[in-house]
Amino acid sequence: MSSADQCVSESIRVSAAPADVFALLSDPSQHHRFDGSGMVQSSRDGSSSVGLGSKFGMNMKLGPIPYRMNNTVVEFEQDRLIAWAHVGGHRWRYELEPDGDGTIVTESFDWSTAKVPKFIDLMKYPARNRQAIVHTLERLRGMFSEQPNA
Repeated sequence: MSSADQCVSESIRVSAAPADVFALLSDPSQHHRFDGSGMVQSSRDGSSSVGLGSKFGMNMKLGPIPYRMNNTVVEFEQDRLIAWAHVGGHRWRYELEPDGDGTIVTESFDWSTAKVPKFIDLMKYPARNRQAIVHTLERLRGMFSEQPNA
């Protein structure tokens, strides 16, 4: 299986500059605001803006079960790209492309780097995560469409 076969992604256009979108994505304390999975509850340790190699903790919830997740930023290009991974090794990635007065945002769930990729497939995470990605991107677009014009 190639790495392209182990990545699901979706894109959406957001009415904001890449720098504004990136500021939101790179601030773990804001992740609960746009998370479309319903699992992200809050950041721990007052996490704010991060960079390559930064670590940040999140309070999560799977159904009624709360848990904690520690992440490390593994890809980073200011205003263009950010990705983080946790102990399982798979990555959540956001890529930003300028588009006139807006930004094309692509979110990906990449399990080509997972420690146990067969488990990801067995649990059907790619299909579930694709749905969460669509919801996340819609929430992002909504957050920026609510911003007053400058």
